[in-house]
Amino acid sequence: MTVISLMLGVPDAAAASAWYQRALGATELWSVGSVAGLRIQGAPFFVAEPSSQWASPVAAGTTTVRVEVFVEDPDAFAERAAAAGANYHDPVRDHEAPWGTHRQGGFFDPFGHFWLVGDKSPLNPPGEGDGPPR
Repeated sequence: MTVISLMLGVPDAAAASAWYQRALGATELWSVGSVAGLRIQGAPFFVAEPSSQWASPVAAGTTTVRVEVFVEDPDAFAERAAAAGANYHDPVRDHEAPWGTHRQGGFFDPFGHFWLVGDKSPLNPPGEGDGPPR
């Protein structure tokens, strides 16, 4: 099985792990201080304090990655993040797409990462309920 995962640059890995657990329902799998492995509803990701080869969005002055997460209830997911301090600037709403209507919205987490939350992934193969037709 191949897994592609994100490593989010944060100034304090322990504080970020705690926020993602509280705000997004993440589970911490392990921590070695400056790096932690987490999972949200089965999807793995890392948080890490960047070295000299990369930077957090705050240090870089911008975000260069859009984190996309697809869950059963995007409204509840985004509202939970907002209640924990996320900048919920793009409320979840219906969007028309080639694969049908889907709900999506977005927020910035306190560490500068831009998250889009939706209910249907355009990456799923046809026949799996989501995704564009081939």
